[in-house]
Amino acid sequence: MKKKALFNWSSGKDSAFALCKIMQDDKFEVQCLLTSISEQFQRVSMHGIRVELVQKQAESIGLPLEIMSIPEMPSMEVYEEVLTKTLLKLKDEGVTHSIFGDIFLEDLRKYREDQLHLVGFEAVFPLWKIPTEELIQDFIQLGFKTIVVCVNEKFLNKSFVGRVIDQQFIDDLPENVDVCGENGEFHTFTFDGPIFAKPVSFEIGEIVYRKYEKPKTDSSEEVCDTKDDTVFDYGFWYCDLIEQ
Repeated sequence: MKKKALFNWSSGKDSAFALCKIMQDDKFEVQCLLTSISEQFQRVSMHGIRVELVQKQAESIGLPLEIMSIPEMPSMEVYEEVLTKTLLKLKDEGVTHSIFGDIFLEDLRKYREDQLHLVGFEAVFPLWKIPTEELIQDFIQLGFKTIVVCVNEKFLNKSFVGRVIDQQFIDDLPENVDVCGENGEFHTFTFDGPIFAKPVSFEIGEIVYRKYEKPKTDSSEEVCDTKDDTVFDYGFWYCDLIEQ
């Protein structure tokens, strides 16, 4: 019997590739895509993707979308309270496993496993320790298409945001940038590929620059560790995508 699982969906390439692998695995039956959305802006945390486009992804994939609304820049206590409430609801529906697209961040994996253990879930990492150079080439060869929607100016300049990832994009990356952006160098929105019944249509909107207050812990993708509330000394370039 297949184990019921939720899939943690960021809207980007690692999520898409990990979901593709899980769909080929007879061990799991994915019940829903779980996405964290900023209550204030109605966008995916860090990626900046409008919730309407994530809904279009879920429709094309053919899975229900479970939205976890969180305040902007939440404390760890608030984030974990919302997460636990969501997980317990899904546990009541028979879900026992939680799937992630993480590749090599050990601290993040441990955090996820520890949080899931508290509510009786097990974590699954289909892409774990696969070399990122191999992952990105396989991703492209499978026919996935993904656009860069956010870059961290500490690693990349404005010219990289709004580009579709192809071999030229990979060749243009500086040596200190992971080709999958696993260290937070960039984030993406995947709009086509083998898991989609049809491409997700969108228009490229405004490119904007933002700085944020330092988040409050590095134990999750949405929040990062710090002892104070000063702002980053670097910012992020975002490419807005608009539903067609």
